[in-house]
Amino acid sequence: MQNPPLNSYPAAGASWLRYASPALFYPLAGRLIPWLALAAALLGGAGLVVGLAVAPTDSQQGEVYRILFIHVAAAWMSMFLYLVMALYAALGLVFNTRLSFMMMRALAPTGALFTFLTLWTGALWGKPTWGTWWVWDARLTSELILLFLYLGFMALQAACDDAQRADRGGAILLLAGVINVPIIYFSVRWWNTLHQGASINLTAAPSMAGIMVTAMLLMVAAFWLYSAAAGLARVRGIIAKREPAAIGRAAREAR
Repeated sequence: MQNPPLNSYPAAGASWLRYASPALFYPLAGRLIPWLALAAALLGGAGLVVGLAVAPTDSQQGEVYRILFIHVAAAWMSMFLYLVMALYAALGLVFNTRLSFMMMRALAPTGALFTFLTLWTGALWGKPTWGTWWVWDARLTSELILLFLYLGFMALQAACDDAQRADRGGAILLLAGVINVPIIYFSVRWWNTLHQGASINLTAAPSMAGIMVTAMLLMVAAFWLYSAAAGLARVRGIIAKREPAAIGRAAREAR
């Protein structure tokens, strides 16, 4: 039976659904990557300038607080990317969409990177603030568990030769580990911890100066754009490895 052309999709409401096809998503990702990377570099540079040079010195912590502009943004991304991966895992299991499993796998190294960056910058901040590099604090421990979840997911993917079994096994692991994300976020409320509470939340005015909030949000936006660019670049490699024939066919039909 002959496969239908890749561009034979309804033109109305399903215009974006056509990109659920890995072969059609491949060129779209290639077009988006440079713009996302450029925006990430510009916002990241602006965030560092505002955070390191423009924002005032904190009255209690002094200059060491400036590392929090990277630490907090990395911590947010470490949790956000895990939730996005879990969403892709659920979509892949429910709808059996190949691209969902590929995106789930593509985001894992970036999530692990931000989790490690969170722990590392937290240690650098904790030494002069708490007098120690590490304590078995509820938030620190649950963030370390998050790193192990990322590493365990990637190890499972690498250890399994069958891509479908690896996808489904990794998806189940991700969904089981979702419970750790709210533990990380609410740990400072649920337990008596050394870690300070959130300086920015959606239900109250921020406890930081406006210029500090600006620097932090710039870094969050930069990390988000970097994650998107890195994830799209990585998923293109996964698509090229798994479906080279479909990519070639899509390129021929686009001419």
